[in-house]
Amino acid sequence: MSERDAYQHGVPCWVETLQPDPEAATRFYGELFGWEFTDPASMPGDPPGQYFVARLRGSDVAGIGSQPAEYTPPVPAWITHVSVDSADEATEKTRGAGGQVVVDPFDALPAGRLAVLTDPAGALFCAWEPRIRKGAQRVNEPGAWAMSTLNTRDSEDAKKFYAAVFGWETDTFQMGESEMTLWRVPGYVGGEPGQPVSREVVGAMAPIAGDDEAPQWSVNFWIDDADAAADNTGRLGGKVVVPPHDLPGFRNAVLADPQGAVFSVSELRPAG
Repeated sequence: MSERDAYQHGVPCWVETLQPDPEAATRFYGELFGWEFTDPASMPGDPPGQYFVARLRGSDVAGIGSQPAEYTPPVPAWITHVSVDSADEATEKTRGAGGQVVVDPFDALPAGRLAVLTDPAGALFCAWEPRIRKGAQRVNEPGAWAMSTLNTRDSEDAKKFYAAVFGWETDTFQMGESEMTLWRVPGYVGGEPGQPVSREVVGAMAPIAGDDEAPQWSVNFWIDDADAAADNTGRLGGKVVVPPHDLPGFRNAVLADPQGAVFSVSELRPAG
């Protein structure tokens, strides 16, 4: 497992889903992952929304909030935040590299400062300038966020964009018939000792599978039992998008919550 109390510039640090019924979402994810939730904080809006922080064994792991109409997709989704020294500078770099600014930087005090952005292909992410909330305090263990992956059609443009905005470098390799790219922040030490990839890795990139799929950042959570998670998702009113299947080192499933937000779960399988 990994416990974190800070994230350096350019490292993904937080995931959240914004939903039309956040209280219903807390019930779903609470049962699926064993999360507990803080009392809701108020979100700006008319009427004001709610924001719940999910906790696992006493540590913050994710956020669930009300869906504001101005920048979230029509269907709820999971959104990845990247830690930055300055949300304003990240916003200007996004504009300069051909991305779009969905919501200009604003203060979400006392937690931090936030900008909502997209890359040139339209994949949405947030730049997070931390104050008291640094990011997820527990990652890479069952019930916690493990990795975010950019699904896109133009990997070369994506490499140029994220290098310009966050300084990311890449390693690319073949996984079966698909090309897989790992994002790296040089000098960063994350992940777990002994893991099969460099501890500089902060995310991944994979080609979009279908013609009707929009470019997006997807999120993956580790789980003790991927088959049980798929069964529980259906029982709790969600949907199994891709049934449990084996990948090198993992058993993986793609799921959706009752309000449509898609995510994946992975059960770590020892080598052999």
